[in-house]
Amino acid sequence: MQQSRRLEEFKKSVTNKFNIYNSLFLNLPYRNIENVGMLIPLLFEQCEKGLKAGKNPQEILEHFFTHFVEIKDERERLDFMFRIIQYVERQVVLYDSVEDSAFPKLQEYTNSLSIKDYFELVNRTKNWDNISKKLSTFSARIVLTAHPTQFYTPAVLDIIAELRSLIDEDRIHDIDLTLQQLGLTSLVNAKKPTPLDEAKNIIYILRNTYYDAVGELFQYVKSNIRDEGFDNYNILKLGFWPGGDRDGNPFVTADITKEVADELRQTLMKCYYNELKELRKKLTFKGLQSDLNALSDKLYKAMFDATKSIGYEEIIEHVNGIREKLISNYHELYLDKLDQFIDKVHIFKTHFATLDIRQDHSKHKLVVETILKQQGAIKENIEELDEKELLQWLLDKDIELDSSNFNEEIVKDTIINIQQLKEVQAKNGEEGCNRYIISNSEDIYAVLFVFGLFRWCGWKLDEITFDIIPLFETMKGMDASEEVMQTLFNTPIYRQHLERRNNTHTIMLGFSDGTKDGGYLKANWSILKTKETLSRVCKENDIKAIFFDGRGGPPARGGGKTHRFYAAQTKDVANHEIQLTIQGQTITSTYGTKEQFMHNSEQLLTAGLSNNLFGEEHIISDAQRKLIEELSELSFTTYNNLKQHEKFIPYLEHRSTLKYYTKANIGSRPGKRGNKKQLELSDLRAISFVGSWSQLKQNVPGYFGLGTALQKLKDEGRLMEVKKLYKEVPFFKALMLNSMMSLAKTNFNLTSYMKDDQEFGEFWDVLNEEFLLSKKMLLQISGLKILMEDEAVSRESVNIREKIVLPLLVIQQNALYHITQSSEYKELYEKIVTRSLYGNINASRNSA
Repeated sequence: MQQSRRLEEFKKSVTNKFNIYNSLFLNLPYRNIENVGMLIPLLFEQCEKGLKAGKNPQEILEHFFTHFVEIKDERERLDFMFRIIQYVERQVVLYDSVEDSAFPKLQEYTNSLSIKDYFELVNRTKNWDNISKKLSTFSARIVLTAHPTQFYTPAVLDIIAELRSLIDEDRIHDIDLTLQQLGLTSLVNAKKPTPLDEAKNIIYILRNTYYDAVGELFQYVKSNIRDEGFDNYNILKLGFWPGGDRDGNPFVTADITKEVADELRQTLMKCYYNELKELRKKLTFKGLQSDLNALSDKLYKAMFDATKSIGYEEIIEHVNGIREKLISNYHELYLDKLDQFIDKVHIFKTHFATLDIRQDHSKHKLVVETILKQQGAIKENIEELDEKELLQWLLDKDIELDSSNFNEEIVKDTIINIQQLKEVQAKNGEEGCNRYIISNSEDIYAVLFVFGLFRWCGWKLDEITFDIIPLFETMKGMDASEEVMQTLFNTPIYRQHLERRNNTHTIMLGFSDGTKDGGYLKANWSILKTKETLSRVCKENDIKAIFFDGRGGPPARGGGKTHRFYAAQTKDVANHEIQLTIQGQTITSTYGTKEQFMHNSEQLLTAGLSNNLFGEEHIISDAQRKLIEELSELSFTTYNNLKQHEKFIPYLEHRSTLKYYTKANIGSRPGKRGNKKQLELSDLRAISFVGSWSQLKQNVPGYFGLGTALQKLKDEGRLMEVKKLYKEVPFFKALMLNSMMSLAKTNFNLTSYMKDDQEFGEFWDVLNEEFLLSKKMLLQISGLKILMEDEAVSRESVNIREKIVLPLLVIQQNALYHITQSSEYKELYEKIVTRSLYGNINASRNSA
């Protein structure tokens, strides 16, 4: 009943409104585009009918150009296709705005557990003491990344925000004007953004959305928890990767890191200054004016001059002094407003968001190796030292490093950066930057190289105020993780470091490269088992385990329904805190408005707290584990065979948009690691890998292997076992439902012409057959008649978005074909492919 009411509201507030406002696009002020708005529906119809009839994109477009627009000249056709792309891109922006505007209304008909619902349930169970205790320590950390799928400029984000508010009020004339503004505003970057540009784009969202949203969420919890002393200012923490994440991004330098840290702090000072300005309008009392003005002056200087900073303690001392006078002399007038401001200062301090540093283990190895050569410890490589000697250098021997003594840029920059982190902490506070993450961790040296580098860069042992976080993302890394962590715990000097870090260890697990490496089911199952194992190891060593999940947008990269994922964790997984990355366009699509941010943040908190309320402890029995393990290995074998197929990499190189990700001015980071002439799977970044499958509408990493694994068990007469597993194990069900989302966004009709491709036809058949089998088998084990049957609104949204971009996808596939035919307009066709990436990524909202 609730789902049908929500779907009814969706059709009224989203589908109908979009259709009405979409008609305004007929007036978009484009040069030579008067007829495009009327022709788009015709083109969509031709694409849909043509693909179902087995026609290829060339035939569909030839028919369209011949019978509907009568354009024969190829160059003129290209110009028209560019105008179609421009038009579709803006349709996507409009649809995003309409859907975002309807979000609060749709939440009235949702079954998801909000903080308000949570407190009502607690009230019924009379379980306040237990919940209050948990809430006083529990937290969720949302870490914003700049992975290259987020590219709306602040100007476009402003237009989207304006459209949302206008749509709320149905102001047709103003919506028309704003759409015309959108028509004249470029949606794409003229050049590749720098890491600083990326950081500023996301800091824009921090300032305009998250500053107030986090404050409001804290106030709601504080006022409803029945604990007058509630002061868990860490209940929702913000993390930040742009400017600190140098893994695979040579453009992130020590200077960039420093600039971004300054930008975060100075932007926060602007937020403080503006809120204090509003308070000054209310606290107009003679005895407070000088105190308020003194604080305002200091904030004003700090927000414009990076060399003039004001510390957290100093701000608090100022506002507490004002508070005392307000209570004793002015009848506590507007005390609630002042207290809300003070709470924000306690939450954000002087850092706004914690800037994480991340680098790949191989880079640290190179740096350490170079330093040891310079010290005369080795001649060529680190393998010349035995384990005892290497550990002695890393843990005991003192080196005073000077970056000017080295020629290699990576060595110099690594040394400068680690040395300057003291200054960052001095200005932004320790929480401003106190986490160092190592990608591709597979042994103890991933952590100990970094520990040693801190020592050599001038950090005294008892002053290393950093958590060193291994990122286990490959199958090999996860397999080794138990031994790695136990060995670290057995290392006295490192153990002493952990004691100074409150006997807490954060461990990161990456879904993106895990899925690329091990396939969908095996990667996810391995991550859960690794969490359980590491939870046990940490507990045995009296260490509190905090898991940090590198989750991307789509299910293939650990995305999907976040609440469902965390609520399905087993009782054997440490649950002290939820930490996850929010990547790409998911930042604006899932956490872009205050309402969305608060809703999804509440979902994280209630997912982590639900066990405490309901006493639920998800347990996967030995028999169930054995079955998941069997399915995991079967699906991995199928996926691994695909990876080993001789056409796997060539197909991505020559029949997908892979190479065009690096040509699009989306992100500052290169699309692949290294500069090898022959492309290898290990070189591919997960974003361009998963994104290329998404552009093809094949979404292979989100399901491949599942169909074959399930069919094998069915052939053995064991389908009922799997159906029971789906029904009884929330973790398995969550994975299958997320995979169904990938399947729902798949459309092999788009590339059906490839089955006749002389080089890749057989490979395309392999992909298509597994898609059909996976879809059939997942529907069978779930008992659903259609994909996403129980998620009617999400399904409807996916359908509308897929319809909007279908003409764009057909144009993209047509361009890819012409590129292979050595067309005289090859360069223009390549521009079409690159440009069409944008609209499709935005429409999917979690495509990479």
